[in-house]
Amino acid sequence: MNIYHNLDEVPYDANTVITLGTFDGVHLGHRFLIDRLKKCALERNARNLLITFEPHPQIVIKKEGRPDISLLTTICERVELFRQSGIENVLIIEFTHDFSKLESSEFIQLLLEKIGMKKLLVGYDHSFGKNRSGNFETLCELSKGKGFELEKVEPFQVNEQIISSSRIRKALHESRLDEANDFLGYKYFIEGKVQFGRGVGSQIGFPTANIKPDNIHKLLPKFGVYLVSSIIEDQEYFGLANIGVRPTLTNDTKPQLEVYFLDFDGDLYDERLHITFLQYLRSEVKFADSDHLVRQIKSDVKQAKAIVKNMKNISN
Repeated sequence: MNIYHNLDEVPYDANTVITLGTFDGVHLGHRFLIDRLKKCALERNARNLLITFEPHPQIVIKKEGRPDISLLTTICERVELFRQSGIENVLIIEFTHDFSKLESSEFIQLLLEKIGMKKLLVGYDHSFGKNRSGNFETLCELSKGKGFELEKVEPFQVNEQIISSSRIRKALHESRLDEANDFLGYKYFIEGKVQFGRGVGSQIGFPTANIKPDNIHKLLPKFGVYLVSSIIEDQEYFGLANIGVRPTLTNDTKPQLEVYFLDFDGDLYDERLHITFLQYLRSEVKFADSDHLVRQIKSDVKQAKAIVKNMKNISN
């Protein structure tokens, strides 16, 4: 897969089929559009090109009073998911305040002149450019005047629900992990480096890996305990992840992601881990004391091992 970081890097080819968007999560709806892109390019013996933006536009042009955007995927994670989807060419455009002021007609002209564009595919609700002027109706007029094909790809649905990044974020914020994973088409994950923590887990007999996500905007699911897995030294290990502020043991206000691995005994400090979220187990609770917490964790471990055993039996 070819990865470009500005328009000038992309070789000109008038026979190019393009789609564009943020594609946060690269979920089933996005992949439906990507599959259509690949098919259109194949039918025309054309080059396919996907254009995405970094940072997320809502980070750059955040509206006053709106909460910060939570990302389903960092740009590196997004690119890897693009690679897995079979895209040949990806252009990552730096999204800046100046870029946000570009009229949609000006951006289309840049694509035609610098990259070449035979056809443009857009999602059913996609718009771009200054004041989101690049909606489908505007693009229809531009396509007639500038001689490129235009296609609107209809929404992809699961259980009669239109899949969107915002719907997936909402599901994760409400601990509906199974629904989020169904819409993503893969298990939600967080990648990050293991850092030194306060050691409170070790003090009660359950040492944890404290993980700092690669991007400060990466979405942490709802506070609670989750069954997770990670590949360590080429082997899959299961664990209990706690997301929250550890109210029984600390007075923290900033949420943390920490993982207690069930059958791993080793030093993970400074290692990068890919934490895959498999199942939501329970909410985070403030217990009366550490003894009550330990009893609950032992119960969580027992439940987690039973789930893992059942998963392995099913796979066999």
